[in-house]
Amino acid sequence: MSRSENRGGPRTSATVNQLDEAVAQAQAAAAAAGVGVRELNDVSDLDHAVRLLAEIWGRDANPPMSRELLRAFGKAGNYVSGAFVGDRLVGACVGFFHAPSEDALHSHIAGVSTEMTGRAVGFALKLHQRAWAMSRGVDRVAWTFDPLVARNAYFNIVKLAARPMEYMPNFYGPMLDILNGDEDSDRLLVRWSLRDPAVAEACGRLGDHRPDPFPAAGAVVAVGTAADGSPEPGRLDGTINLVAVPRDITALRASDPALAVRWRHAVRNAMTALLTQGATVAGFDRTRGYVLRKEP
Repeated sequence: MSRSENRGGPRTSATVNQLDEAVAQAQAAAAAAGVGVRELNDVSDLDHAVRLLAEIWGRDANPPMSRELLRAFGKAGNYVSGAFVGDRLVGACVGFFHAPSEDALHSHIAGVSTEMTGRAVGFALKLHQRAWAMSRGVDRVAWTFDPLVARNAYFNIVKLAARPMEYMPNFYGPMLDILNGDEDSDRLLVRWSLRDPAVAEACGRLGDHRPDPFPAAGAVVAVGTAADGSPEPGRLDGTINLVAVPRDITALRASDPALAVRWRHAVRNAMTALLTQGATVAGFDRTRGYVLRKEP
């Protein structure tokens, strides 16, 4: 039995149409980014993926993924793909399946070469992953990201319409690479409902313009940014609450590690408190930060 038969069951005309749309959106995103996206099967391609991910994370001696693991993932039917400009690998994305009853793919790692920053290669990779998963009867993809990285928060929550579900303090423990430094590895878990109309709409937008998630009027600042760039704790009693993050946490970790740690604790404390109170992350604004909403 194929994975799509095992997980997805009989396909209706609606699911077929959704899949066709997802495939078309993935192809359009790849064309707009100027890349070709495909699964990685050859050992040479896997070697290139290992080197690319090691370069992105600054972990030449201890790459985030090994060739042997990528080979095993692919053989077992998991997601191992790359984005190419001609024959040159410029991005990679790897995911593995959850327990069968959970009907979801966990997207473990995705990275794009620094020379391709701003070209929407990551968007093309994720849309390829979405179409790939839907073709196998999978309706949800989950992954984690560092909540202090503003560009990733915007990408995941706004551009892809994934929904944060859980804040996990120091999830991986110390990671000791150029992206994470030596501070705690807090992560925000998101779930991507692949057939959700909001997701389909987001995946059809190739430009960078996205609507503001909520108006500023009436919002309460739970964490703001002081004049000196430090986190400024506020209130947690709003219906709509804003949690700011640094504009560039990677640069801040290099220039002022102590201030980066202060931001980690401020964001962690505010978000965990708000989520415990029943708030949900409803959006991300590049100026104001996370938008958390409490239902009446």
